[in-house]
Amino acid sequence: MNALRSISLIRWILMTSTSFFFGMQNPSYAQQNVPAAQIRPMSLQQAIALGKTENNLVKAAASEEAAALEDLKDTKMNAFPTILANSDYQRFTKLTLFESGLGSAHSIPKRPTQYGADAGLSAIFNIYSGGKQRAAKQEQQHRKDLAGTSKLEQSAAIGLRVVNQYLDMVRLRDQRRLIIDQVKRAETRYRDITAFFNNQKVTRSDLLRAELNLSAVKLNLEQIENDLTISNQKLNVLINFPGYIKIEPTDSANMVRPQAAELSSLAATAPANSFLARKAAQNLRFQAARVEALRSSNRPSISLFSAYGLTYPNAIFYPPVDQAYAIGFIGVKVQYNISSLYQNKNKVSAGRIRYQELEYLQQNVNDDVMQETASLVIKYQEALNRIIVAEQSIEQARINYRIINAKYLNQLALLTDLLDADNLLQESRYNIVLAQTNAQLIYYRLLYVSGKL
Repeated sequence: MNALRSISLIRWILMTSTSFFFGMQNPSYAQQNVPAAQIRPMSLQQAIALGKTENNLVKAAASEEAAALEDLKDTKMNAFPTILANSDYQRFTKLTLFESGLGSAHSIPKRPTQYGADAGLSAIFNIYSGGKQRAAKQEQQHRKDLAGTSKLEQSAAIGLRVVNQYLDMVRLRDQRRLIIDQVKRAETRYRDITAFFNNQKVTRSDLLRAELNLSAVKLNLEQIENDLTISNQKLNVLINFPGYIKIEPTDSANMVRPQAAELSSLAATAPANSFLARKAAQNLRFQAARVEALRSSNRPSISLFSAYGLTYPNAIFYPPVDQAYAIGFIGVKVQYNISSLYQNKNKVSAGRIRYQELEYLQQNVNDDVMQETASLVIKYQEALNRIIVAEQSIEQARINYRIINAKYLNQLALLTDLLDADNLLQESRYNIVLAQTNAQLIYYRLLYVSGKL
């Protein structure tokens, strides 16, 4: 007995200590490291604005634009004179003299002194280089403009991804509401069939089928909940939000939509304003500047240079004098690389061919943009028509379900017919949500292609 009591006491102490440890440690650890979920209501436009400013890819594109601007400033600085300052000091050893080859060596001090020093300034100013500096500045300017367009394109691309993810959340949220309604219908149907079965009005097959249908609908609800959580996480990544933020869309699938006729102006301006067309035009200007830079190598260069310095000792006179002197000069340097006439010829020719290649690519880009915008306008009109048809289908499916449900309750229809009517009603309600979100997505896709997003 005493042994059993001792074992029980030890067991109680261990259980109490363990409960105390986990009760004191784990809750505080969870509170410190796992923030509670926070609900953040957000409209579609707010989500787009956050994606365009907070996304890391947009910030990286903005950094590249800032770097290109600094490169442009550096290129402009090359037009200023190059100024050099130099100084040196020497202490010479004795001068060793050899007689008869390397024999009879003797040393004497260096004349006029064993010390030497120099200090001076020199400057070079480019007067004319065949247009090379101007071409380099234009080339870097086009590179900076291209980086700016790339930043806008990246920002718009993230905005389109945000739209896609936001509308996906809206679709899932509406589908969750519809499935909750379906669960209620399935539960009511299961209770009715259970009562019928207890009264021996239906077979056990109907009861089992109703139970299976209820389980399947509940499983669909769980799937929608999981998909909604995943979609929320993806949107948080796009707008650079922490994972514990739960976004609550404030816009519905049936938000305001423009008429198809209003999209004609977007389609008309797309070839000129689209990001691809702008980048193609900028690449063309960039290549033209490169060709001009290559052609500048065939022209002479003229530069102004000068220097002024202090030197010790005076080695200009002969014999050298133990004294310091200062002297300066100014001059003009004209240089022409004759070999550029044949060495640079093929480079210029290759540059012109690449320019012609970019012209073909630009035309192809414009054709692609025109074709895509025209297709999007057609698909948008189709999406609007689908919304009208889906709205009509919902009312028809709802009436059909009521009729079949009434017939089944009066034992005038099969359970299979009732389940088919329920699925048809659910599908028609799904279709209207899908058609509405697809119309919005096509509209924002057209905004992106036309460079307006």
